[in-house]
Amino acid sequence: MNDIQQTGLRVDKWLWAARFFKTRSLASEAVNGGKVHVNGHRVKPSRSVRPGDQVQVQRAHETMVVVVQGINDRRGPAKEACKLYAETEDSRIKREEMALQNKLEAQMHPRSDRRPGKRDRRHIIRFTRKQ
Repeated sequence: MNDIQQTGLRVDKWLWAARFFKTRSLASEAVNGGKVHVNGHRVKPSRSVRPGDQVQVQRAHETMVVVVQGINDRRGPAKEACKLYAETEDSRIKREEMALQNKLEAQMHPRSDRRPGKRDRRHIIRFTRKQ
């Protein structure tokens, strides 16, 4: 086992290497903002993660719970990044249910195929100001 595996890696750097966030600064902001929990506790960006730790990551309206399986301090291809973690079964099921729910809600409110014209905007303004 190499030295990084034993000592662990900063959580913000691991999130970046595992491709949860596009930049390390975005990962650090998410950790500082309370969007990342390690083993059920809110952490700071300097907190070390080791294989076996459970990490909960919230991005937009999606929450993932993953178990750290590997540590890599370099950002590599996506195929290598997905080997660094395994998503829990409960997390995967909840994410799929939320995606289905969002898809159904989008179908309930179809989008117009064109932008509103001047007359349409007047009707919208008249409707929204009426309370």
